[in-house]
Amino acid sequence: MNHLSKFTLVLFYLTMISLLFIGNCATFPDKGESNQDSKLTAGIVKQEIVKGETTQAEILETFGSPNIITKNREDNEVWNYNRMSYEKKEGSDGAFFIFGSGSRAMSTATTKSFDLIITFDDNEIVKDYSVISASF
Repeated sequence: MNHLSKFTLVLFYLTMISLLFIGNCATFPDKGESNQDSKLTAGIVKQEIVKGETTQAEILETFGSPNIITKNREDNEVWNYNRMSYEKKEGSDGAFFIFGSGSRAMSTATTKSFDLIITFDDNEIVKDYSVISASF
């Protein structure tokens, strides 16, 4: 292998390692920061939705467009709102090593899912709704 191809190979590996490092340091905006997402919480849902009273127009104004619109067996329109979030926390466990100072690095991740399912009657009024929230 000549000197130029060794240099090219080393440069390639350094570039790949740099890209991996930069990718791990990147931060992405939390989807929960938008106005629509910030209103999609169990508390706001209970406060804003009244069965037999709240209209589709009011739901659109409060929560924005749904992710999915379907019809159920009774031919009622059903709107589904879904929000997923992923949070990664890094830190240390505070352990002290006998032969040196420092601590062990730790990383944990949490995924959260929030679903709001709204069923409307023939007059575009909320007939029923349910909230499903999970964290894992």
